[in-house]
Amino acid sequence: MKEIKSIIKAYNSIDFSNTKAALATVARVEGSSYRRTGARMLVLDNGTYLGGISGGCLEGDALRRAQKAIAQNKPSVITYDTTQDDGAQIGVGLGCNGIIDVLFTPLHIDENNPVKLLSSMTETRVPRVIVSVTGGDVADGILGQALLYENDENFKLQFPVNSIAGEVLQDIKHALHNQASVTHNYTVGENVVKIFIEVIQPVTHLILYGSNYDIHTMVRVAGELGWSTTVVTNIHKADKTLFTIATKVLHNKGEEKPVIDEFTAIMLMAHDYKTDFNNLQEVLSTNAKYIGLLGPRKRSIKMFDALQNEGRRVSEENMQRIYSPAGLDIGATTPEEIAISIVAEIRSCFTGRQGMSLRLREGTIYGN
Repeated sequence: MKEIKSIIKAYNSIDFSNTKAALATVARVEGSSYRRTGARMLVLDNGTYLGGISGGCLEGDALRRAQKAIAQNKPSVITYDTTQDDGAQIGVGLGCNGIIDVLFTPLHIDENNPVKLLSSMTETRVPRVIVSVTGGDVADGILGQALLYENDENFKLQFPVNSIAGEVLQDIKHALHNQASVTHNYTVGENVVKIFIEVIQPVTHLILYGSNYDIHTMVRVAGELGWSTTVVTNIHKADKTLFTIATKVLHNKGEEKPVIDEFTAIMLMAHDYKTDFNNLQEVLSTNAKYIGLLGPRKRSIKMFDALQNEGRRVSEENMQRIYSPAGLDIGATTPEEIAISIVAEIRSCFTGRQGMSLRLREGTIYGN
């Protein structure tokens, strides 16, 4: 979402009276690729661009393709095949070793503009879906069309290929269930239409309970990832810089409570047993996906034992989302290193990965 927000900000600053632009979107990936589906690159007609669709091996050609789409005022799809030994192929020998479809869409000031569709979901707290026509035997004017899925009825009315709307709807539901973007080919008579179903996740929301200096480091590291951050603290004692780097700062005794959903991670960082214990009891009633506690394991065990003695044993389901001590085992000792280890663990939790070295992983880097 960070890249999407950057592109939206840049797009909104464009003076379209004398500047034209196009959006390059990775719509399909087979094999290895530095970036995955949904990676984007905003290109202006003067050659400047923001974002990226690869690790640098495709951007130069993509820039030229985007400028061509702008000049012709016509969407196009280019397939980059870097698995072949043919030296004429863009990206060969640069380590990509995959097949990548990139959709180039000239941007116009209208409601079907893909950047405007993205703008409508930057604050979403539920996964959203954008459906785009990305190839096949399509009629003029259909290629590159993008549609935000709201509900079945509206989708059937607006989807440009009516005969396959039902099939696409089924695949939208599967994509949402799996929380994964997909590209499918659909048969329309004797023709084939390629559709990119992109699932866009809400921004990760990190809530930090505490007031010590290490809070600032956590907020900065999370901010670099584009995460939303809320700090719950005594605002009368908080350092003023906290109000400029965090998304929101709430008083720990105030009436406003942080909004917590399944895309929220919580860190209890008060460095005070009683405070962390009270906050733990409160956040256990939420549906936060990750709950982390600083300090040694024996400290959290003491909390669990205290709850059990009160007849409020922590369930196995809750134990699975409590991480104590918080963070991956990387030998972290400084606030910066600890923040990196915790943020990495949160990311692995949200993606269902183990957080181990990639050299120990069997199969592809991006595979499930």
